[in-house]
Amino acid sequence: MAQLIADRRDVDFVLHEQIGMVDHELFEEFNKKTADLIVSEARNLAIKEILPTFKDGDEIGCKLENGKVTLPDSFKRAWKLYCEGEWLAMCDDPIVGGQGMPKTIGCAALEYMVGANSAFMLYYGMTHGAAKLVEAFGDEEQKNLYMKKMFAGQWGGTMLLTESEAGSDVGALTTTAVKREDGTYAIQGAKIFISAGEHDLCDNIIHPVLARIEGAPAGTKGISLFLVPKFLVNADGSLGEFNNVVCTGLEEKMGIHGNATASLSLGEKAESIGTLLGEENKGMPEMFKMMNEARAFVGMQGFAVASASYMYALEYARTRIQGRHLMASKDPLAKDVAIIQHPDVKRQLLNMKAYTEGMRSLIYYYAKCSDIVHTTEDETLKKETAALIEVLTPIVKGYITDKSLEVCSHGVQVYGGYGYVQEFPVEQLMRDTRIFMIYEGTNGIQAMDLLGRKLSMNQGGSFAYFIAQIKKTIQDAKEIEGVEEITAKVAHAVSRLEEVATVIKDRSRSDQALNAYAFAHPFLEVTGDVTFAWMHLWRASIAAPKLAKRVGSLDKAAVAQKALKNKDVAFYAGQMATAKFFISTLLPQAYGKMDAILEGDTCVEDILDVSFGSK
Repeated sequence: MAQLIADRRDVDFVLHEQIGMVDHELFEEFNKKTADLIVSEARNLAIKEILPTFKDGDEIGCKLENGKVTLPDSFKRAWKLYCEGEWLAMCDDPIVGGQGMPKTIGCAALEYMVGANSAFMLYYGMTHGAAKLVEAFGDEEQKNLYMKKMFAGQWGGTMLLTESEAGSDVGALTTTAVKREDGTYAIQGAKIFISAGEHDLCDNIIHPVLARIEGAPAGTKGISLFLVPKFLVNADGSLGEFNNVVCTGLEEKMGIHGNATASLSLGEKAESIGTLLGEENKGMPEMFKMMNEARAFVGMQGFAVASASYMYALEYARTRIQGRHLMASKDPLAKDVAIIQHPDVKRQLLNMKAYTEGMRSLIYYYAKCSDIVHTTEDETLKKETAALIEVLTPIVKGYITDKSLEVCSHGVQVYGGYGYVQEFPVEQLMRDTRIFMIYEGTNGIQAMDLLGRKLSMNQGGSFAYFIAQIKKTIQDAKEIEGVEEITAKVAHAVSRLEEVATVIKDRSRSDQALNAYAFAHPFLEVTGDVTFAWMHLWRASIAAPKLAKRVGSLDKAAVAQKALKNKDVAFYAGQMATAKFFISTLLPQAYGKMDAILEGDTCVEDILDVSFGSK
């Protein structure tokens, strides 16, 4: 039977052989057996219940009538089962209703669920993010009223940030908050592009809203964060009156049709009442405290969708019979072969495999870093790992989602003409993945964040620690037979990246700042390329000795013969081949981009606005 959504063998490899789980008493019940059971249950739920919502969400979509949004019936069944399984808070503290599992295991579960239907899982993502805001900044009353019901999925959540004239420029927002006599606030304004902004999965939706209190400073310094429920909540937790949060429209989007991307009006005809979350004028830092989680989830979305596309394309290529083998093209009696035997199709599949597996390793590693920060008592390790998370965040969000679109495009291409029609899933996956490059900070913003903040964080120490982790893997790999060639190539790439980072950082802090930021996205790209080379070298360093042990050597012919009969040999040989392909074929593309960054051509700054074309 073909694998759906993700390659379970690779999931197990990354979870147990490459990344591993943090050894801590908080996670002592989550041994390998338990982890495997959790992943299996997540996979079953994803395939049996969430995957059937994939087409429904795209074809039926969300329906708005009289301010109310209804979702397909399959969504409601899947949401009910998802919440009953307590998946929404699987990695959260049991005190708030969570299961307390490591985030590494949570990644394995999430990739199946998100890969089954990313639009459906956005309802999870928005609710969980809003609940974490309440957990982090809510007072006792707010926590008692909202938190557990949100973590249980009984109530939904959103983030009301974007306005028509204030997208990425949040400081330009116009939503106001007027303090009432009882200490609550009357919120008035209009928000757009609100994922999961209105739906009928839950009895209530809790909206964290960014707004400006009367008299607050201009710009981001004067923004506060408020909790505005769809229905007011009584002191005993029961629902009160409608709070005049009105859905005025749903966006007609390229993809993720199953998620209600809403325009919401607050306080237009009657008061919308909210309570201050955290401190006055601290809305932006409060929101950004949770932004790493949001951006990591977007990276997960891009990865999971790419993985699903790869699994579909791989199965199609193995079963689609078309054309003779290239080496038998002159034989009139030769039979057609599966298209996976054609060199260009094989190249595309290997490209998809390399990026998808690099994504998996990086996202699991990112999750483990979070587990380390959560559990370690070593303050130096905590500080350094937290800084590493900061550096990796724009790569996880930006680079992964860029490459997700590329992977999904290859998926369509492998299917050929069939990939372009709605009968096959890769067409929808490509449409769905396009938004991931935009929301939670466009990838251009991620690039600016990497250049403008992360390179200089802790006087450059954070980026230096990131480089040191790659060098540690290189040093360890030098002792392993079979990876000598790719180890040298990764070492060269890291050296080049250090040089480029120094030059572009200095340039960004000079009168050449515009030039530096013109190359911010190429810098993000090359940093991601080197990061993925690191992940693949790490994979190959684990695979090589295990392959040699099972075969008796790393002889190419011996490995090929053994791989036909032994799944582990086939898998480890695949790891070696994929690492070599990425490092020897894809990574060199980064060197041209590095050369361009170092040269610093000024054409982006120099071209006049009027020179782009006539009006």
